[in-house]
Amino acid sequence: MKLNELRDNPGAKKKRMRVGRGIGSGKGKTGGRGVKGQKSRTGVSIKGFEGGQMPLTRRLPKRGFKNIFAKEYAVANLGKIQEAIEAGRLDASKVIDAQALVAAGVAKKSKDGVRLLAKGELTTKVSFEVAGASASAIAAVEKLGGTVTSTAKADAAAE
Repeated sequence: MKLNELRDNPGAKKKRMRVGRGIGSGKGKTGGRGVKGQKSRTGVSIKGFEGGQMPLTRRLPKRGFKNIFAKEYAVANLGKIQEAIEAGRLDASKVIDAQALVAAGVAKKSKDGVRLLAKGELTTKVSFEVAGASASAIAAVEKLGGTVTSTAKADAAAE
């Protein structure tokens, strides 16, 4: 075999359909769009338009508001952290931070850090450095002699 004899397998390359090139092509006139008017034109979208009737999004009542500045934290429960320590995915002798919790699969990746919650039982002395923690989680960790350092308060003070 020579370089000039290299070819694709038969049927490997399919020619694209040329749309809107006359009725004899099979995709002429409406070009597969099926209709005339606004829907047949390019660059037009009529999402939510109901033909002059008041659209559903405007008919339904609006309630509450979404705080665009709200922090979004991943959640790490003490019970899951204890399981990860017993499985060897977390080292209790080191300070456990957000990256360690995500790497161990205890918390999902989050934009604003990890928040510690007291669901489950912790039996190992551990030091944490996380964005936040519930009061009961802090009490459970400190009861065993561990510490919880919050980075969120330091971030807020810096701003």
